[in-house]
Amino acid sequence: MKRVTPLHYLASLLLFIGLFTFACGSKEGKVEGVNMLYGTDSKAWKTHKEKDAAGNKVDQTDAQEDQEIRFYANGQYNMSSPTQSISGKYSFDQANKKITMTPENGNMANTFDVATLTDDRLTLRSADGAELQLESE
Repeated sequence: MKRVTPLHYLASLLLFIGLFTFACGSKEGKVEGVNMLYGTDSKAWKTHKEKDAAGNKVDQTDAQEDQEIRFYANGQYNMSSPTQSISGKYSFDQANKKITMTPENGNMANTFDVATLTDDRLTLRSADGAELQLESE
């Protein structure tokens, strides 16, 4: 029979604590309250990463890196880039983890799954599986 030394016990305990801390500290997949989306009044979000439906990283152009989405507490949003700006309304369904964005012209609403929403990270996933990871400004 193998004898467990205090050093082995301590090493196992430290490994367990480390894994537990890492698992609890991860923000990926966490969807917090809608106020994380807009802060106290409004919050700007910039593209961090983009993945296609197959999960492959999509390279961002300079123009895409300069795009910003700003969500307001009153249910309005504004998407802007150096060449254009689109405003509209959004609704956030926290229970189903979905956000619907409708531009002012009202032609087509877009609904996304909210995969992550914390104070500094927002991950939107389209119906086909493409993913946009945003970071707060």
